[in-house]
Amino acid sequence: MPQAPARSLNASALPAEMLLAVERFVDYLRSECGLAANTALAYRRDLAQFSAAEASCRSLRQIRPRTIENFLQGCAAAGKNPASIARALAAVRMFCRFCVLEGLLGADPSGAIEPPKKWARLPTTLSDATVTVLLDAPDQDHDVHWLRDRAILALLYATGMRASELAALSAGDINFDLGVIRVLGKGNKERIVPVAPAALERLGEYLHHRSGQASQIAADRQRPLLLSRSGKPMRREDIFRLVRKYVRRAAIRGRVSPHTLRHCFATHMLAGGANLRTVQELLGHADIATTQIYTHVDVSRLKAVHKKYHPRG
Repeated sequence: MPQAPARSLNASALPAEMLLAVERFVDYLRSECGLAANTALAYRRDLAQFSAAEASCRSLRQIRPRTIENFLQGCAAAGKNPASIARALAAVRMFCRFCVLEGLLGADPSGAIEPPKKWARLPTTLSDATVTVLLDAPDQDHDVHWLRDRAILALLYATGMRASELAALSAGDINFDLGVIRVLGKGNKERIVPVAPAALERLGEYLHHRSGQASQIAADRQRPLLLSRSGKPMRREDIFRLVRKYVRRAAIRGRVSPHTLRHCFATHMLAGGANLRTVQELLGHADIATTQIYTHVDVSRLKAVHKKYHPRG
């Protein structure tokens, strides 16, 4: 029996055939491809916009290369950046290939469409001193959950985890004895990340305050590691709001998010002499090209290498 369309799709605006195909595709992404839930949801939104924008798509077999090109031009006209447009095209391409495999389309109309060129933007990072100010921003005189918040900030910087990965941690994912955390990343790929003793100490203080005994919490492998004020598991959005709160408290300028601390982790590791492959593994990047962008961030290190090895340095 077919599943009902998700609420994020406007059932009144889209053809029933397209709605059903998109839901089957999203199920395929999750069950067969192991795609992260957030990525699958993003693809669903892109396909909903594609279907709604192109009135000519009253059936799947009406999709033509020109239909896809018109959609991408509309995205550009709406002010979407090249990265977002490239992701939208990736969603349409994967969807078309899925429809060919399922016999819903005879040929793939997206094969000849070229993605827009993306500018390689360097990630925003903070200095060591600024990171220290941010990590110390939670204050027991002003914040009821300051121990939890200190632990969250420390873990983000000490491990380079994504906010979604941190929110998904269970108590059993922490090994205090070995000083490591088991992280479940994109595509349900598991990695083991070492944690600095200072971050583990802050986490232990939070768990001790919450339960009276950190070891008791760690023994319950299914218990969420981080709880909100209402006692429910924290969400990715909660962690984003928490970081922004302390960024304002620390009077740090610019757009700083949990991902900024991930950038800081990678940049500071490389600046300290860490191997690029090691940083790739710690971050959970599938492609080392994604990690290589951090080699361009630390200008002082690049200058030092140039001065040391170039004959006219």
